[in-house]
Amino acid sequence: MNEKTYMRREIEEIPQAVERLLSGSRESFISAGAALREKDPSMVATIARGSSDHASAFLKYAIELTAGLPVASIGPSVMSIYGKELKLQRAAAIAISQSGKSPDIVAMAKSAHESGALTIAVTNTAGSPLTVASDFTIDLFSGTEKSVAATKTFVSSVIAGLGVLGHWVDDKALLASIDGLPEVFAKAIECDWSAFAEALDGHQSLYVLGRGPSLAIASEAALKFKETCGIHAEAYSSAEVMHGPVRIVEEGYAILALAARDAAEKSTAEMAHKLAGQGALSYVTSDIPGAATRLPFAATGHPITDALSLIVSFYGFVEALSRRRGFNPDVPPNLKKVTETI
Repeated sequence: MNEKTYMRREIEEIPQAVERLLSGSRESFISAGAALREKDPSMVATIARGSSDHASAFLKYAIELTAGLPVASIGPSVMSIYGKELKLQRAAAIAISQSGKSPDIVAMAKSAHESGALTIAVTNTAGSPLTVASDFTIDLFSGTEKSVAATKTFVSSVIAGLGVLGHWVDDKALLASIDGLPEVFAKAIECDWSAFAEALDGHQSLYVLGRGPSLAIASEAALKFKETCGIHAEAYSSAEVMHGPVRIVEEGYAILALAARDAAEKSTAEMAHKLAGQGALSYVTSDIPGAATRLPFAATGHPITDALSLIVSFYGFVEALSRRRGFNPDVPPNLKKVTETI
């Protein structure tokens, strides 16, 4: 394939997409953040599926680590299938959907709103049903995303949530880091993980490890391995992998450990090195020395945002891996761009 895939073009557009988001939705960040301060919720609920749910998982860690509030992911089927209203009057709810029209996401967001929750929609589709069901809307301004595998909208969804969070708790360091992300992401795209692509030749299964915000990134990476390459990848916390899953890590089993520059970097890197010492084909995004092979990364200088740059590097890697294996990542079998579940 000589011409760039849609997926590759959209990966390369991530820095510009983030700049559009920061410019176009900054006032929405401020307004939603102010409403959260006034609401002073006792917990935050997230409503999403697929890559958007991985974005929600990232925000779970960010909110818990920054605002000190518990965050729970609500299964949309609680309302759409089972018809159960939840008691969310003291909560805030964040619903993430690129299309903003999946019936189960909309139904759960509407239910949360009607129960008294402060509801915030994060979407790439202005005027979608999800925006109507919510108190505030954060428009991603990502432009059309043609590739089935979401890339720029995933990154922008996380940053949208972080922008609201930064203004909610008045975290100037977080907000400054967000403003610097387009430049960091441009460097992240250039990180060369081709050695790992070569090492994966002949492999159809691997573990992706992370901890804290990077566990959410590991989940997103595992999904993209499946979507674009047909590889069976499972995401695990680097603390949980020893509780059973390590049973199948035999000689040559592939491991991708996504370590960010935060309090969990040491434990994640040490697990990657431990598994490498047991014979695993282990790669890690860390400078902490050991038996695993180092992968390059673009550091953000902030413990919350650092994991996010890893997915930008990974997207470039997995798009190339898909093509290396003879696939077109834009047209994965049995998948379509917008999935509307009830």
